[in-house]
Amino acid sequence: MSKDKSDVGQIHWRDLTVGNAEEIKDFYTSVVGWEASKHDMGTYHDFDIKTPAGDTVTGICHARGDNASLPPQWLMYVKVESVKESADNCIEHGGQILDGPRYMGEMFFCVIKDPAGAVLAIFE
Repeated sequence: MSKDKSDVGQIHWRDLTVGNAEEIKDFYTSVVGWEASKHDMGTYHDFDIKTPAGDTVTGICHARGDNASLPPQWLMYVKVESVKESADNCIEHGGQILDGPRYMGEMFFCVIKDPAGAVLAIFE
Protein backbone atom coordinates (compact mmCIF):
# COMPACT_ATOMS: atom_id res chain seq x y z
CA MET A 1 0.00 0.00 0.00
CA SER A 2 1.24 3.48 -0.83
CA LYS A 3 2.58 5.53 2.05
CA ASP A 4 1.25 8.69 0.35
CA LYS A 5 -1.75 9.73 2.43
CA SER A 6 -2.37 13.04 0.65
CA ASP A 7 -5.36 11.71 -1.28
CA VAL A 8 -6.96 9.60 1.47
CA GLY A 9 -10.52 10.78 1.96
CA GLN A 10 -10.86 12.14 -1.56
CA ILE A 11 -13.42 11.05 -4.13
CA HIS A 12 -11.53 9.35 -6.95
CA TRP A 13 -14.29 7.94 -9.12
CA ARG A 14 -18.01 7.62 -9.51
CA ASP A 15 -20.12 5.31 -11.61
CA LEU A 16 -23.57 3.90 -12.06
CA THR A 17 -24.30 0.18 -12.23
CA VAL A 18 -27.73 -0.73 -13.61
CA GLY A 19 -29.48 -3.60 -15.33
CA ASN A 20 -30.17 -1.56 -18.46
CA ALA A 21 -26.86 0.25 -18.99
CA GLU A 22 -27.40 0.79 -22.72
CA GLU A 23 -30.70 2.61 -22.14
CA ILE A 24 -29.42 4.61 -19.17
CA LYS A 25 -26.28 5.59 -21.12
CA ASP A 26 -28.55 6.96 -23.85
CA PHE A 27 -30.59 8.85 -21.23
CA TYR A 28 -27.55 10.65 -19.83
CA THR A 29 -26.00 11.41 -23.20
CA SER A 30 -29.29 13.10 -24.16
CA VAL A 31 -30.00 14.86 -20.87
CA VAL A 32 -26.49 15.89 -19.76
CA GLY A 33 -24.66 16.07 -23.07
CA TRP A 34 -22.11 13.41 -22.19
CA GLU A 35 -20.55 11.17 -24.81
CA ALA A 36 -20.14 7.44 -24.35
CA SER A 37 -17.56 4.98 -25.60
CA LYS A 38 -17.61 1.23 -25.14
CA HIS A 39 -15.42 -0.29 -22.45
CA ASP A 40 -14.67 -3.95 -23.19
CA MET A 41 -15.66 -6.27 -20.36
CA GLY A 42 -14.96 -9.49 -22.25
CA THR A 43 -18.41 -10.77 -23.14
CA TYR A 44 -20.14 -7.38 -23.09
CA HIS A 45 -19.40 -3.65 -22.95
CA ASP A 46 -19.82 -1.12 -20.17
CA PHE A 47 -19.45 2.56 -21.02
CA ASP A 48 -16.83 5.22 -20.36
CA ILE A 49 -18.67 8.53 -20.09
CA LYS A 50 -16.92 11.64 -21.33
CA THR A 51 -17.54 15.35 -21.44
CA PRO A 52 -17.91 16.97 -24.87
CA ALA A 53 -14.23 17.96 -24.44
CA GLY A 54 -13.31 14.26 -24.22
CA ASP A 55 -12.51 13.99 -20.49
CA THR A 56 -13.65 10.70 -18.96
CA VAL A 57 -15.72 11.64 -15.91
CA THR A 58 -17.65 8.52 -14.97
CA GLY A 59 -18.80 5.09 -16.04
CA ILE A 60 -22.15 3.45 -16.65
CA CYS A 61 -21.97 -0.28 -16.06
CA HIS A 62 -24.13 -3.35 -16.43
CA ALA A 63 -25.19 -5.06 -13.21
CA ARG A 64 -23.63 -8.37 -14.21
CA GLY A 65 -21.23 -10.88 -12.70
CA ASP A 66 -19.44 -9.56 -9.63
CA ASN A 67 -21.26 -6.23 -10.01
CA ALA A 68 -24.78 -7.71 -9.94
CA SER A 69 -25.16 -6.82 -6.25
CA LEU A 70 -24.17 -3.15 -6.59
CA PRO A 71 -27.06 -0.75 -5.94
CA PRO A 72 -28.54 1.14 -8.93
CA GLN A 73 -27.39 4.59 -7.92
CA TRP A 74 -24.51 6.96 -8.57
CA LEU A 75 -21.75 5.46 -6.47
CA MET A 76 -18.78 7.51 -5.31
CA TYR A 77 -15.44 5.81 -4.62
CA VAL A 78 -13.44 7.34 -1.75
CA LYS A 79 -9.85 6.34 -0.99
CA VAL A 80 -9.15 5.03 2.50
CA GLU A 81 -5.96 3.79 4.15
CA SER A 82 -7.38 0.32 4.86
CA VAL A 83 -10.58 -1.12 3.40
CA LYS A 84 -10.63 -3.84 6.06
CA GLU A 85 -10.29 -1.35 8.91
CA SER A 86 -12.86 1.02 7.41
CA ALA A 87 -15.31 -1.85 6.81
CA ASP A 88 -14.92 -2.99 10.42
CA ASN A 89 -15.50 0.61 11.60
CA CYS A 90 -18.58 0.83 9.38
CA ILE A 91 -20.18 -2.14 11.12
CA GLU A 92 -19.07 -0.94 14.56
CA HIS A 93 -20.79 2.42 13.95
CA GLY A 94 -24.12 0.99 12.77
CA GLY A 95 -23.49 0.70 9.03
CA GLN A 96 -23.71 -2.30 6.72
CA ILE A 97 -21.47 -3.94 4.16
CA LEU A 98 -23.31 -4.31 0.84
CA ASP A 99 -20.49 -5.78 -1.24
CA GLY A 100 -16.96 -6.90 -0.50
CA PRO A 101 -14.40 -6.33 0.65
CA ARG A 102 -13.10 -7.75 -2.62
CA TYR A 103 -10.88 -7.05 -5.57
CA MET A 104 -12.15 -5.54 -8.80
CA GLY A 105 -9.14 -5.81 -11.06
CA GLU A 106 -6.28 -4.39 -9.00
CA MET A 107 -8.53 -2.28 -6.77
CA PHE A 108 -9.47 -3.60 -3.30
CA PHE A 109 -12.83 -2.10 -2.42
CA CYS A 110 -16.03 -2.41 -0.45
CA VAL A 111 -19.50 -0.89 -0.74
CA ILE A 112 -20.93 0.33 2.56
CA LYS A 113 -24.26 1.74 3.68
CA ASP A 114 -24.36 4.26 6.51
CA PRO A 115 -27.03 4.22 9.27
CA ALA A 116 -29.14 6.72 7.27
CA GLY A 117 -29.14 4.43 4.22
CA ALA A 118 -26.66 6.33 2.01
CA VAL A 119 -24.23 4.16 0.03
CA LEU A 120 -20.52 4.75 -0.65
CA ALA A 121 -17.67 2.70 -2.09
CA ILE A 122 -14.31 2.77 -0.32
CA PHE A 123 -11.06 1.57 -1.84
CA GLU A 124 -7.34 1.42 -1.19
